Amino acid sequence: MIVKVFNDKGSLAQAAAEEARTILRETIRDRGCARIIAATGNSQLEFLDALTKAKDIDWQKVEMFHLDEYVGLDPAHPASFRKYLREHLIDKTGISNYHFLDGDRQQVEHVLRDTAKALLAAPIDVAFVGIGENGHLAFNDPPADFETEEPFLIVKLDEACRRQQVGEGWFADISQVPQQAISMSVRQILKAKQIICIVPDARKANAVKLCVEGEISPTAPASILRTHPATTIYLDRESSAMLNPKTLSTFAAAG
Repeated sequence: MIVKVFNDKGSLAQAAAEEARTILRETIRDRGCARIIAATGNSQLEFLDALTKAKDIDWQKVEMFHLDEYVGLDPAHPASFRKYLREHLIDKTGISNYHFLDGDRQQVEHVLRDTAKALLAAPIDVAFVGIGENGHLAFNDPPADFETEEPFLIVKLDEACRRQQVGEGWFADISQVPQQAISMSVRQILKAKQIICIVPDARKANAVKLCVEGEISPTAPASILRTHPATTIYLDRESSAMLNPKTLSTFAAAG
């Protein structure tokens, strides 16, 4: 794992987007297409803005999956991840080959089966992910399931995760935040050839410390990224503030 620290979230986003651009261009050049997993949330906004402005990416040759979606939330709701991805990635690039997780309660099992089939058809070239305030990876809240081979799960969201959604402004209060979501499993995320993890802001500093310096454990779900052979975590000065400088030099050297 490589840990890179930048002065602010803007420079973090630009650097992460440049790595993503390089991966996509080289993969399309070598294989004729690229398959990606896209994350959502406030932490990804600057990154996606920079990535969609990148030159020389043939987005018609990119196939996109997304990490997670609330169960029972109208796709037109401001917090819908389908809406987010349309506005911040699909509409800006013209991607036409994408797979949404429909959180309609009546369709969930059907969605899990069909999306998993499409996902498993070929390897994922790069996954864009973040780390939640409670250390979650996708919507795999602690204690996360590190063992299941199922590509997607229906998970119960913990209170810390639901409060984060309120704090980010997606919901007016916690009573409006759904209690269940569809999430890509931890082991499925780890099957991506490369992982780019974008984690800005001071509110993520404690989770970053737990996941980078603490024990690799289901209680800090994103700590599992340390077992992946090609993960880069992008931090800004605020999100990295609690890390030991020796940790940063160790992980940078390990890359």
